[in-house]
Amino acid sequence: MQQNLFTYAPTAMLLIDPIDNKILQSNQLAAQMFQFDSTNLAKYTVSQFFLGCLEKLHNFTLQVMESGQAWCSELFIQIGQQNIHLEINARYLKPHILLSCEDSKVGFALRHKSAAELHYQEGYSKWNDKETVFEEMERHNQLLLSAVGDGIYGVDTNGCTTFFNSAAEHILGWQKSELAGLKIHEIIHHKHDDGSYYPDHQCPIYAAFNDGIIHSVENEVFWSKDGRPIPVEYTSTPITDEGMLVGAVVIFRDITERKRTQEKLLSALDEVASLKQKLEVENAYLLEELSADFNHHQIIGQSAAVQRLVNQIELVGPTNANVLIIGESGTGKELIARAIHDVSDRKSRPLIRVNCAAIPTELFESEFFGHVKGAFSGAIADRIGRFELADGGTLFLDEIGEMPLHLQGKLLRVLQERQFERVGDSVTRKVDVRVIAATNRNLTQLIAEQTFREDLYFRLNVFPIHSPPLRERLDDIPLLLSHLITKLCQRFNQPKPSISMQQIKHLQSYDWPGNIRELENIIERQVILAKGGKLNFELKANQPAMKTDQVQPTQPAVITKLEQQNMEINNIRQALLQCNGKIYGEDGAANLLGLKPTTLSSKIKKYGISKPHT
Repeated sequence: MQQNLFTYAPTAMLLIDPIDNKILQSNQLAAQMFQFDSTNLAKYTVSQFFLGCLEKLHNFTLQVMESGQAWCSELFIQIGQQNIHLEINARYLKPHILLSCEDSKVGFALRHKSAAELHYQEGYSKWNDKETVFEEMERHNQLLLSAVGDGIYGVDTNGCTTFFNSAAEHILGWQKSELAGLKIHEIIHHKHDDGSYYPDHQCPIYAAFNDGIIHSVENEVFWSKDGRPIPVEYTSTPITDEGMLVGAVVIFRDITERKRTQEKLLSALDEVASLKQKLEVENAYLLEELSADFNHHQIIGQSAAVQRLVNQIELVGPTNANVLIIGESGTGKELIARAIHDVSDRKSRPLIRVNCAAIPTELFESEFFGHVKGAFSGAIADRIGRFELADGGTLFLDEIGEMPLHLQGKLLRVLQERQFERVGDSVTRKVDVRVIAATNRNLTQLIAEQTFREDLYFRLNVFPIHSPPLRERLDDIPLLLSHLITKLCQRFNQPKPSISMQQIKHLQSYDWPGNIRELENIIERQVILAKGGKLNFELKANQPAMKTDQVQPTQPAVITKLEQQNMEINNIRQALLQCNGKIYGEDGAANLLGLKPTTLSSKIKKYGISKPHT
């Protein structure tokens, strides 16, 4: 008997296992509604019939298991191409759930047809059918509507409010008594988020009771009583009575917190993408530095000129002062800049190099400050500029004297204010950058010629460093030869050749207008051409001329050890005479001879040389 009651029940009934997602038993109406074979239930799962609303099914199941019973009108099944919305009454028969399902349209029509008959019998014949339907619907569903967390309201075919639940009151701040019978679109949905007018004929809510189709919108705003736009997602479902469209029910949800979370996530993703791009560019610079041949940033030489240079580097390196390196081409100005960076507190951050002479005028701002996508033709993606890359590190501006005058002001502004904007962007970015500039030009002369800004010069020339030409440090040639030959032989994978003292003196007698770069090129050529393991340097006539104050004998003279010693003694005496007997300091004899003061003192003592009387 009980089995027959279940089988022939007047509503579609399912007994399900919520844990294993199985249909355990169904009656005839359930098999018809869900269109499955009730004799082979094992091949079906519960969730396969609710694919469009799985999250709501899950929540409803949990509610039933927690409360013992529940009712839901938000679930629907998809049969063919049609969605059938259901009213489901459920009871928890531990560990199973019994579902009683009814087509929402059928249930709605039956209830309100009954309500209309009841009102007619009670003497309310003056009410028209639509008013009766909505009044009765509000009365029957008031408790349910008050318990639902989503905002729900109803409208008739004129757009007038028929009901408004408690959640809607809480979200929007309006009381249902304030909206009853009024056109709700003109109150809560009359403007877009940007403040522009939102005509009702474009509103999906109105469309629902005109075309009879469910309309879902994921990102619009409703306006609260205090004039705030509330981001919402909503669904407008048409309501019919005996085949006639009589209005719509709108279910909406406040998505303010979700949008805030999405914006934070997007912001975080943008920041990650920006950092990734910055790291990629920095890595490219670091790889470029590793592949560049700078002898691990060591400065080769022991001459007085090099010692002065090293002392200046050690003095200014730990500070944040801007440095201007002045020197001829080929003297190693970039090497000096790298040495300054390596002894500074910024050495953990990159040294970013910019050749000011190589940047086209039209790309200057983009190169230095970066740009955003679409800032100009060809800007297909965001690009980080050199200043931003050097943030926390050092920016090396090589050939600063070649920068066009009209661009110098833009560079000066960043150096003064330590902030900039990318091309096409309004966001001001702050940077902490130390600037080292280098030039082979006479900037004071350029200032006089009005091709270089004096204020920029003063901004850069906080600590000037002179990069000595090779002709001022000829004593370093033996050390430079040894270092360059070793390096080149390792690169070419060949044995280290020998070089005679005569060849070294020959190189020291040369003027070296191309400085160390010219020396390196000549040595590289001779290492490649070396035969018999010996290097032979022949400075040909088509190369720069020898110094005019030096006469090169056709046959090198051979001197004895005693003659060499006498020459050294006379040379020391002459130096002491010129320096008034002073050994130490920049105006001392040791500096003049290119020797360490301690070395010169030892030689004076060794040879018994007396200091001249001043």
